[in-house]
Amino acid sequence: MKQLTEGRKMFVSVMAIFAVYAVIFIVFEDYDRRSMAPMSETSDWHLLGFTLVVMSLLAIVLHRYAQRMDERISREKEEQHAQMRRELTQNISHELKTPVASILGYMETLIDNPDMAPATQQQFISRSHQQAKRLTALLHDISTLNRMDYAAENISWQPVNVSQLVADIVSETTPLLEKQHMTFDNQLPADIMVEGNDGLIYSIFRNILDNSVCYAGEGTHIVLSAIEFSDSWWFNFSDNGVGIPAEHLSRLFERFYRIDKGRSRQMGGTGLGLAIVKNAVLLHGGTITTHNGNNGGVSFTFTLKKLKAELHSPPPESQN
Repeated sequence: MKQLTEGRKMFVSVMAIFAVYAVIFIVFEDYDRRSMAPMSETSDWHLLGFTLVVMSLLAIVLHRYAQRMDERISREKEEQHAQMRRELTQNISHELKTPVASILGYMETLIDNPDMAPATQQQFISRSHQQAKRLTALLHDISTLNRMDYAAENISWQPVNVSQLVADIVSETTPLLEKQHMTFDNQLPADIMVEGNDGLIYSIFRNILDNSVCYAGEGTHIVLSAIEFSDSWWFNFSDNGVGIPAEHLSRLFERFYRIDKGRSRQMGGTGLGLAIVKNAVLLHGGTITTHNGNNGGVSFTFTLKKLKAELHSPPPESQN
């Protein structure tokens, strides 16, 4: 069923109220509304005809107003989307320039200096490779966001074992955690099942963990916990790191928003990780918030809907 626009909602609501009032006024002859009398008098039919004329005029006026209202809302949305697209295009262009310029610079230097020392050549090649990897990550993140924005209906859904997925992520990131002298406390119970897309749910947990690894500071302790509700799981990612200035918290999930642009690029971030997290959570029907902890660090709290088959199962404590 096609969703009603704001203008049509207003039109239907006003006309429905007027129609109900007209019916009550015509059908009930006496004003104390105690009895219902048939329309036996000529004046009753005149009143009905007058009411229909008024309703018709009101419908014409309201319909035109509703159309103008919908057109104005549509123009405002188009202007907003156009502005967002312009800003996104500018940001993407800016982000792409840095790795591309670096790669071109290193390659041109190598071409113009064929007698360069092998050690220097290897250094330039290695730096070009790092910039190419960063460019690949950026393009992948842009593709992921575009898929959620414009092709959400084509994203496949299936049961996802979050507990196993997080265990895989921990295994993948252990060398990086050890390098940063960090510890990760995975407190998730076994076999947490949710309904969703495996790749996007992986991105949620991986990007939040990567964000902590990159910005929380060395020696940080990271904790992931979960609480079960009747229809969803509540997850909490928290660390005891350096935290985030309060003025930045409301903008963390914006695309290409960085607290420290220089450090973010130095750490290899694309500026899209947390935007992917928020969009993926919302796409799965969940909510996400972030706040600084009482004892330092930052916490990410989000929900994911449980697997539909589990919604009809008795809670764990009642099962034998």
